[in-house]
Amino acid sequence: MMKMERKMFFMTLCTVLFFTNCVSGDYPKAQNVSWLSINFKTLLMWDPEPSNFSYTVEYSVIGQNREKNQHCIRTMATECDLSNSLGDLKAIYSADVLSKPLLGVNSDLIEFPHTRSERFTPYNDTLIGRPEFKIEVSKDKKKITLYVEDPPTALFNEQNQQRTIRDVFADELQYKVTFGKATSRGKKTKISASSEIELEEGDVDPGVSYCFNVQAYIPSRSTDKQLGELSQRQCSPGD
Repeated sequence: MMKMERKMFFMTLCTVLFFTNCVSGDYPKAQNVSWLSINFKTLLMWDPEPSNFSYTVEYSVIGQNREKNQHCIRTMATECDLSNSLGDLKAIYSADVLSKPLLGVNSDLIEFPHTRSERFTPYNDTLIGRPEFKIEVSKDKKKITLYVEDPPTALFNEQNQQRTIRDVFADELQYKVTFGKATSRGKKTKISASSEIELEEGDVDPGVSYCFNVQAYIPSRSTDKQLGELSQRQCSPGD
């Protein structure tokens, strides 16, 4: 009986010490650390889900002091929203995901396991989402106009007004239109610096139904990141 009581006492003591005092040993490193950014809504993501440990995210402009996002300290999540933390859109950032003990648990580790992200520049790397647009056919049916709505971003100006991609990229933003007759597989393309895109004789035949896809086009970017997401296909009415 005494041996059993001693055993139970020892097990309870070990459990208490584990959760309230210093914990020795290492923690698993974060894996698959990557950036997911659409219209400047920027998440840092990683694996695996933690069990008896937590994650803390540190980020910085390359060469500057590292900072922390208050929502990503000792977190059990596997993503961190840094949209509002990356204020200089043209700066080059990196981030570290540190594996740390749970809140309330200390550790004797001097340096915690960490995994560094690839470098990320919001202005160059965020994906531009699919735009919405409306189609208008002129009365004489010789001209088709596309009115493209510049996609909104996750950014706000000093007046707390939401910024569009046009507000951010200004004259660098163009739109690529891919179109063809509704009854044909042939395709044409047109690049426009304006969000109001006019297609006239030479581009379209009068009275014919055409189908359109639109996507943002930023030629100043690297080739693999110049085009945004393709819009949904829309068709104009025909005779």
